[in-house]
Amino acid sequence: MSTLNVLAICGSLRRASTNMGLLRYAKAHAPAGIQIEIADISQVPFYNADITEKPAAVQQLLAQLAQADALLLGCPEYNYSMAPALKNALDWASREPDNKLLAGKAVAIVGAGGGMGTSRAQYHLRQTCVYLDLHPLNKPEVFANAFAGGFDAEGNLTDERLQGLVVVQLEALQAWAAQLKA
Repeated sequence: MSTLNVLAICGSLRRASTNMGLLRYAKAHAPAGIQIEIADISQVPFYNADITEKPAAVQQLLAQLAQADALLLGCPEYNYSMAPALKNALDWASREPDNKLLAGKAVAIVGAGGGMGTSRAQYHLRQTCVYLDLHPLNKPEVFANAFAGGFDAEGNLTDERLQGLVVVQLEALQAWAAQLKA
């Protein structure tokens, strides 16, 4: 595969989200051969099997997932778990026939939050990935403390160590996706 098309999905809908800041940094500094598109899930309604016609925001997300070779998930931590917006996006995608939008895809996870970053939420997300037949990258893990000065007031990533780690993770995702396709 010449270019790895990565869809980034952020579980935080906040304007100055540090998790979105991680995704913006990844998009702006993606290594050669990686193209990152960031999904807007702010208008995706909660999944409900009674909804027979998919809303436009859901159709857009599903179309983006269909074009993606791999995923980059921005995983905030809410009450020791992943944010509902992120889980909801995955729930919508998983309802497509044969789980065709998710099954077999490589995924990298980043997260910014308090204390331990978003380690608990990321491990919970990894459990969900197992069921969805997504293949999470094991290393490097990106856990950023959102309150330790590594982000500016707009949520942009400013910490050089974390910036380097995000790029290294993208390089590892590129190799992992190629290995899964081989």
